[in-house]
Amino acid sequence: MKIKEIIYVLEEMAPTAYAEDFDNVGLLVGDQETEASGILVCHDALETIIDEAIAKKCNLVVCFHPILFSGLKKITGKNYVERAVIKAIKNDIAIYAVHTALDNHQEGVNKIFSDALGLINTKILIPKEQFIRKLVTYAPLDNAEIVRNALFAAGAGNIGNYDNCSFSSTGTGTFRGNQNSNPLVGERYELVQTTEVKIEVTYEKHLERKILTALFNSHIYEEVAHEIYNLNNKHQNIGLGMIGELPNPLPEKEFLEFVKDKMQCGGLRHSSFTGNKIKKVAVLGGAGSFAISNAIQAGADAYLTADLKYHQFYEAENKLLLADIGHFESERYTKNYIVEYLRKKILNFAVILSEENSNPVKYL
Repeated sequence: MKIKEIIYVLEEMAPTAYAEDFDNVGLLVGDQETEASGILVCHDALETIIDEAIAKKCNLVVCFHPILFSGLKKITGKNYVERAVIKAIKNDIAIYAVHTALDNHQEGVNKIFSDALGLINTKILIPKEQFIRKLVTYAPLDNAEIVRNALFAAGAGNIGNYDNCSFSSTGTGTFRGNQNSNPLVGERYELVQTTEVKIEVTYEKHLERKILTALFNSHIYEEVAHEIYNLNNKHQNIGLGMIGELPNPLPEKEFLEFVKDKMQCGGLRHSSFTGNKIKKVAVLGGAGSFAISNAIQAGADAYLTADLKYHQFYEAENKLLLADIGHFESERYTKNYIVEYLRKKILNFAVILSEENSNPVKYL
């Protein structure tokens, strides 16, 4: 199995198109044409992780956080990033990062976080915007169903919990071919009026090339009339954070003790108690101070995230309980999820969970 075949599976799990624009996901180091000897899954691809990969004969490291985040102008081994990259290259080890591609997935980081707390009735906290497009095309009556089904097979027409979604209407199309045309209906230079079906479908923008290929391959016309629109609709199944409910409300102090136990927190910082029981809980793995207002607007009784600054605790405004549970802690089960996913998809192949604890934060 080549590394590119494993990348295909990883991108099924966490499409790189789901990642935030600022992020650096995908294959960061290595050649995708290399034969894979084994996969080591970790949180952070540090130098010690590369040593572990060498010892365990794994030439692909799949990490959550990208070791290469911003550009490198020199690679001299002067810091932990450069040392990890140098060692990986010297030992022909590839590094692949998932990060916000998995953060934004409805089964990803924040669903894992929610599941660890036993939250029910979960949904995305901040649905992704500018991600949905609409295709409008026109086909003759006897070709319309074939075109529609080809578009569905390519991934168009998925809306929330439904697929094969489209809208069709019938009208009259006109066209006239020039001397270079080869019309299926009518003759060159003839103005043709014919009954056509207008087909409308939405799709995730990263599927556009695949969907247009399906359209052109299934359509019987020489020239395929089509229009593409960017939509302002939010994608309810892709986005940052998640909000759900505890099966049973808990007093605030008891809730924080529960979180500390479930997420194995070395320490936990929180805002002032509101005096209310906790039922509705918003979570966002990693640095999530930007979503405090979203959690409040969503009616959360508590918001769990990481990397909060001093003044950001004031933003709770006594409207919810705000807790910083630690960056690593909020994402701690992500690598386990990746391992389980790969083992289900890639049988009879070494997929190893790293034994290294890469959390740089220590507690007394």
